[in-house]
Amino acid sequence: MEKLKLRIAGEISLSDDPGSTMKKWREIFGITQGELAGAIGISVSTISDYESNRRKSPGTTIIKRFVNVLFEIDSRKGGTVTQKLLEGGSTTEQYFEQHDFARTLPLSDFIKLIDGKAITLQELTEEKKLYGYTLIDSIKVILDMPSNYFNNLYGNMNERAMVFTGVSTGRSPMVVIRMSPSKPSAVIMHGITKVDKLAIKISEKEQVPIITTTLDISQIKERLNKI
Repeated sequence: MEKLKLRIAGEISLSDDPGSTMKKWREIFGITQGELAGAIGISVSTISDYESNRRKSPGTTIIKRFVNVLFEIDSRKGGTVTQKLLEGGSTTEQYFEQHDFARTLPLSDFIKLIDGKAITLQELTEEKKLYGYTLIDSIKVILDMPSNYFNNLYGNMNERAMVFTGVSTGRSPMVVIRMSPSKPSAVIMHGITKVDKLAIKISEKEQVPIITTTLDISQIKERLNKI
């Protein structure tokens, strides 16, 4: 757990936007500004000022206390977030790539960044938020990846986009989503413009929007990895 705490603290300290990074982790742990302020012993307005960058970057003492409090509050609530974060550490790089954002990104902004088009559930793209994305070679994952690795597709949190490459109709990726106990915020089908009817039905049933894009993968990574 200490390694995980150090990783979060380091991400905040090295971020160009530490306030947004603090807000992201508070939201991941499902903690309100009031809960956090009370546990740290500072005012809610101070938390708000940090998160909006109205106050200068927090020092190491505040960051350390902030991180410790996240885990303390989660422990009192059953430790589910901590357990999920700890389980996300399996070695899976040969099957997929993951990137976590330094700040929360609305799905609608994500779609614009990748020159995407919402094929289903466009009405949800304004309300869904992302903390990162997973880039997946659909053929390699479906044919070669051990089944016990599937939960690791989500990294530290479900609120992420699954970007599938090597897609022909979109059916297989959505079957994977259908069978998974966890659901992403959105599924991105790379390299196609039309999606299989069954994939669309699964998308609507699971309330997971399907986005298509033909933007080059290298450009997608370049744009998204700056966030």
